[in-house]
Amino acid sequence: MNHYISQDTTFKIRETIPTLTIIVPCYNEAEVFIHCVNALKKIIVDLISRKKIQQNSYILFIDDGSKDNTWSQIIEAANQSAHVQGLKLSRNRGHQIALIAGLSVVETDVCISIDADLQDDIKCIERMIDRYMLGNDIVYGIRNDRSSDSFFKRMTANIFYSSMSAMGVNQIGNHADYRLLSKRALEALLEFKEQNLYIRGLIPLLGFQSDKVFYTREERIAGESKYPLRKMLGLAIEGVTSLTVTPLRLICALGFLTCFVSFLAIIYILIAKFTGQAIEGWTSVIISIFFLSGVQLLSLGVIGEYIGKIYMETKCRPKFFIDEQIED
Repeated sequence: MNHYISQDTTFKIRETIPTLTIIVPCYNEAEVFIHCVNALKKIIVDLISRKKIQQNSYILFIDDGSKDNTWSQIIEAANQSAHVQGLKLSRNRGHQIALIAGLSVVETDVCISIDADLQDDIKCIERMIDRYMLGNDIVYGIRNDRSSDSFFKRMTANIFYSSMSAMGVNQIGNHADYRLLSKRALEALLEFKEQNLYIRGLIPLLGFQSDKVFYTREERIAGESKYPLRKMLGLAIEGVTSLTVTPLRLICALGFLTCFVSFLAIIYILIAKFTGQAIEGWTSVIISIFFLSGVQLLSLGVIGEYIGKIYMETKCRPKFFIDEQIED
């Protein structure tokens, strides 16, 4: 397996060994938790022994309202190791909110976020630290190979990134939420107070010096992905409109459905027209009604998305509530 790191070292080199927090959002990750905590503890201990990070570095697991025994496993792991801490949200709030909850309690020099399935290569953690020491405040983990994905997932991922770029959303291609943030980059990120979070789109807006680490993603060792197609589509919409307003999205979905039905109706109407079964003038009227109705409903759905998000922002509600916290 090959890893690549860009070689620009023109930034101010840091000399102080940093303290590190590895942030791991968890939702029903009981099947992979033992593997995850053991692998990350090994990385922490190894980096400490080689004086890459400080002794008080640790892993912070955020339980995002799991329904299995994920939280009890976090408690057990924290009791067994000084390098493990935990944060439990009062209810499930989604990956992005869970991640920002973890980021909001971090006080170390650097933090690295990674998913609990560890499909992202944990060997890149050391490479990220190295890039930080060379003066970077942000280091992105980038997939350089999607061969492990299905054809459908690769195709939709390419469409997603190209569409986001075309619509003016500034984000790093093939980058999810595997990244390093320095303390000042994290403080700047937490200045964004909006409810509708799309973190991977906010990070490039910080403008700090950044670099990239490339890796090949592994297969998930156990459990199921917490990002099925439905959630991926939801995240895409969040990125464009930057939370879910379900009734308004139903209107939008109804618009798509109407457009599809109108397309089928157009085919039927044209067949009726050319076979002489249609009444004169009926074709154009019916096509216009179906098509314009679909367009209007679709437009109302899109406008409703933005109005719904404005409505949610004006309430200024807390993003999350912490139920329990385990510290060293």
